Amino acid sequence: MAEKQYMTVDGIPVEIEGEKNILEVLRKAGIQLPTFCYHSDLSIYGACRMCMVENEWGGLDAACSTPPKPGMKITTNNARLRRYRKNILELILANHCRDCTACENNQNCKLQDLAMKFNITDVRFPNTAVSNKNEDLSSLCISRDAGKCILCGDCVRMCNEIQNVGAIDFAFRGSKMKISTAFNMPIAQSPCVGCGQCAAVCPTGAIVVKNNIDPVWKAIEEPGVKTTVQIAPAVRVAIGKEFGIKNGENTMGKIVAALRRIGFDEVYDTSLGADLTVIEESEELLERLEDNEDLPLFTTCCPAWIQYCEKKHPEMLKNLSTSRSPMQMFASIIKDQATKSSRKSFHVAVMPCTAKKFEAARDEFKTDGMPNVDAVITTQELIRMIKESGIVFADLEPESIDMPFGTVSGAGIIFGVTGGVTEAVLRRVASNKNRSTLLSIATSGTRGMDGIKEFDVPYGDKTLHIGVVSGLGNAETIIGEVKAGKHFDLIEFMACPGGCVNGGGQPFIHREDLDARVDGLYKADRMHSIRRSEENPLIDHLYSDIIKGNVHRLLHVDYLKKGE
Repeated sequence: MAEKQYMTVDGIPVEIEGEKNILEVLRKAGIQLPTFCYHSDLSIYGACRMCMVENEWGGLDAACSTPPKPGMKITTNNARLRRYRKNILELILANHCRDCTACENNQNCKLQDLAMKFNITDVRFPNTAVSNKNEDLSSLCISRDAGKCILCGDCVRMCNEIQNVGAIDFAFRGSKMKISTAFNMPIAQSPCVGCGQCAAVCPTGAIVVKNNIDPVWKAIEEPGVKTTVQIAPAVRVAIGKEFGIKNGENTMGKIVAALRRIGFDEVYDTSLGADLTVIEESEELLERLEDNEDLPLFTTCCPAWIQYCEKKHPEMLKNLSTSRSPMQMFASIIKDQATKSSRKSFHVAVMPCTAKKFEAARDEFKTDGMPNVDAVITTQELIRMIKESGIVFADLEPESIDMPFGTVSGAGIIFGVTGGVTEAVLRRVASNKNRSTLLSIATSGTRGMDGIKEFDVPYGDKTLHIGVVSGLGNAETIIGEVKAGKHFDLIEFMACPGGCVNGGGQPFIHREDLDARVDGLYKADRMHSIRRSEENPLIDHLYSDIIKGNVHRLLHVDYLKKGE
């Protein structure tokens, strides 16, 4: 057995157990040093210098970029270090717009939080930043404000390292340095796919989710307008923590109750749209397998992935499923039914995803020039609406979704996590419909938070080779393998690492806390008596009555046509 190794932190020995840097050792020891530029999933940047510690010789080391060594002795808290950190904060604040009460990230800003913790009541240096001077509001998904940027680089590394999009990077040097697109073009004209992961890691309000709350309030308050809303599966396990409820707890019933109190006429679950997606996508998979054409089949539930494919791999558009996303399938039915009423309809989708805002505006999802989804609000925006309404969310009694679309399956709910779409499709494709088959599918390789998962599933006299991908950097890897000749039958793509539970529009949590959201969705699935989409009795009614003769028009889309 190897001898244990220790370093000394503030006079206390702490064991070194393979940590990559001092910061990880300190966090294990219960010491939380302030950081801006450090993110466990990104490369080490070491720019902000907030995590400096004092070594035994009086020198200063950055805890995020210094590896721990046996016998090392460091101090994390003394007058010198406190003064040093306060000076850094003052310098950052001197170059940061301080209109905090008008900021989208007010009370959810790391800079604001640290300024309060270090008792920064006055900044000795003149303020050089002005908000709105360099705003970029061109994107439908995110908003950028250079006046609030602290150059931590988190957004750049997320966009380049994890997502492989490369829409933004550092430009210029010294005091003129800034985060910019190529040639300073508007973000909407860049390679940006709207995934919102840059906003998720931004510690200030420099990049935030595009706010679409006002049109929703206007529609709710407009006489004669029928307002309907659908809730995506991943929202139910992410919203509760913001209201003092355990992270990952299923709060769907409370969300429904809150939306009714906000003023919506009808509240629905996007999981029904997911059930429809399972039916259509699995049929398409079986047809392609039979014809042995355009394989592998790529899933199309994720709009950021679709943009990525369109912008970087248009030659692969033929592999995209023609099935619409659950949001668009459900919205198409809602709007189609609304044409039979004289009352004006306004349909809202509550999504974990910023890219859904772009999807809603696509011409492919408009009927007679009008979008099927009139407004997309993210989980973050719904939280603001609930707080603005004065609703005590934690005290709400759960309520059920509205009829006639009030029945969903567990298969539709797990769409919110990476591998969920694949598992739901395999549940239908599998011929044996007992519980043991469900268990074997669940353990076949669909589950887990790995960015790339590959596994084989028996199908008749064949073996299907399946890929499950989350994070666009991983998508690039597996697309390269497909182009190199590696065989896949089905590949699920989700732009956000971990899937929709970690969407750009969700309240931000660290990756280690993401498992609670994932477990919440799987628990909700297990609690359902209906586990397969085709066993949902509402599905038969939809096909035999409501969408009869209009299946292709309402449930399918042609992305290839745009790419040609």
